[in-house]
Order: sequence, then C-alpha cells, then structure tokens
Amino acid sequence: MDYCKGRITKLLVDYFGNDFRRITHALDVLKHSEKIMESTEIYDYDIMIASALLHDIGIKKSEAVLGHNNGKTQEEYGPPIAEELLKKINFPPEKITRVCEIIGNHHSRSRFDYIELKILKEADRIVNDLESG
Repeated sequence: MDYCKGRITKLLVDYFGNDFRRITHALDVLKHSEKIMESTEIYDYDIMIASALLHDIGIKKSEAVLGHNNGKTQEEYGPPIAEELLKKINFPPEKITRVCEIIGNHHSRSRFDYIELKILKEADRIVNDLESG
C-alpha cells in the first residue's frame, strides 16, 4: 500500500517541480483523507491515495493554456494528465478510470456516489479552509 503512496507522491513532485504550494496542498489533502479513512470502513486505498495526491493535477496545464485555473478547468484538464501519469507506474486500468472520474468531479455537484470522492471533497474543503485562514 505505501509503495503506491510513494510512487504517486513522486509523480506529483516530479510533475509540479518547484511549485511547493501545490505539492504541499496535495500532501495536506492526503493527510486529511487518511484521517477521514480511519473512521470509514469501505474504500479503495489505492484509489483514495491517487485521488488525494493528484486531485489538482490539472492546475498546471490550465494555467499554461488559459492563464488561469478554477474548479471547472481543473476537472477538465486533470483526468487526462492523471491517466498518463498513473499508466507510467502500471496503476491498474480499472482504478485509473475511477481516479479520473473523481478528479473530474471533485469541484462539481457529485455525479458519482463514490466514497473516495466524498472523502476527497471533505479533505479538500478542510485544507482549503485552513489555507484561507
């Protein structure tokens, strides 16, 4: 399990490079996701870790292409990037699909009833609230 976390964390860090703000945000979301998972019985660990670490992966491309990012653009640009990154580490294809659906829906009204999406949204909300003071 931690092998998955280490490899995906490396993907995140390599992708964002010196953008420590984005890396720290993702790690904080992972930390809060793990706290929430402690009181949750049924979830897929690998999907949860990948979703937490890569949920904002679309920000970089959105800012490069559009000059800005928001929830909608993160949901648009994130899934293809996450898919490409996860394929590099031979992440299971059926889990890649779920991670991409979660990333593509983490700022919108839920189109999917995935426990991992609910956990991610709550952890991201907590971290965003902490970051905004």
